[in-house]
Amino acid sequence: MGRVAGTDCDVLVIGGGIIGLSTAYALTRAAPGTRVTVLEKEQGPARHQTGRNSGVIHSGIYYRPGSLKARYAVRGAAEMLKFCAEYDIPHAQTGKLIVATDRAELRGLHALVQRGRENGIPVRELGPAQIAEYEPHVRGIAAIHVGTTGICDYQQVARHLGEASGARIRYGARVTRIDRRPERGVAVRTSDGAVLRGRVLVNCAGLHCDEVARLAGDEPGMRIVPFRGEYYELARPELVRGLVYPVPDPAFPFLGVHLTRGIDGGVHLGPNAVPALAREGYGWKTVRPRELAATLAWPGSWRIARRHWRYGAGELRRSVSPQAFTEAVRRLLPGISVGDLVPAAAGVRAQAVLRDGTLVDDFLIRESVRTVHVLNAPSPAATASLPIGREVARRALGVLSGA
Repeated sequence: MGRVAGTDCDVLVIGGGIIGLSTAYALTRAAPGTRVTVLEKEQGPARHQTGRNSGVIHSGIYYRPGSLKARYAVRGAAEMLKFCAEYDIPHAQTGKLIVATDRAELRGLHALVQRGRENGIPVRELGPAQIAEYEPHVRGIAAIHVGTTGICDYQQVARHLGEASGARIRYGARVTRIDRRPERGVAVRTSDGAVLRGRVLVNCAGLHCDEVARLAGDEPGMRIVPFRGEYYELARPELVRGLVYPVPDPAFPFLGVHLTRGIDGGVHLGPNAVPALAREGYGWKTVRPRELAATLAWPGSWRIARRHWRYGAGELRRSVSPQAFTEAVRRLLPGISVGDLVPAAAGVRAQAVLRDGTLVDDFLIRESVRTVHVLNAPSPAATASLPIGREVARRALGVLSGA
């Protein structure tokens, strides 16, 4: 690959979350000497989706066999545990229970057993007495145990990826303009007035990835519709030993309110999923009119609302009522009360939605002129970040070789 005069780097990566930093890490390993610059608008790495999730290393059991989510989560879980061990990042392979609390959920539980086997994931089926062996305070009529699930500190993972990549990382660098010319490369202006030039652009902007795509001159055919996930912390963490999940609703891409013992020893309850009134809307009081108007102007937003209004009404009820949230938790952990719930920090999921209201189910990576866009990378993207980073780097290097 020859150098191009006047460029600051070979690859400009927008976004300093775990996907952007994993991409930088993969680029410099696959092609040593590649000059990579990462632009992140915050003052440090992993301040949004990466740093505000429950820290679970997912097994891959939920995802459609053959999908990117399934393949990358299974592979990524093993690689993430290895990466954490290599860099001395706090982690544990805890396993988890997925618990059916009534007979109507048994079909879904059995489907997960089959899906796990198709994805190559060891699964053990449990009856009520065996549930109690793992989790004495959890109640259910049947469950499965998935041993390959774990937990870690993803902010530390992201920080180590950035340091190990050798990339130049510029914090406080919000991208305000992109000038892309097929014959010359890509120029990016940041909020401090700086201009950086590269040969290839990689868009890993997460909650803002569709906006960055449009800045680059591409119509992504989707919009990010932000969903806030609200959490509580359990005041009596001794009631939960590990990770406990309900049987998910297959019609919706969220896993339901679950119990997660984190790497710090605390137990998080949640999240529920409600529409956020801003892309970084971590509470009901955070409203950004321009972003909200853009969400409401997208036809897919209204089609989601019509299609899933019953599900959404339940999520909203749990958002405004601690008692309703407690009821959801009690299905798994009957011995708790409202007083056992302590409010905790929320997160926002960047969910790609098509014009017809379809929620994009798989990871979505697209190429354009001198550009690679990561347009849908919600959970389990942190788990799958190492394989995703390699795939994005492979595509970027392909674009680079033809530039």
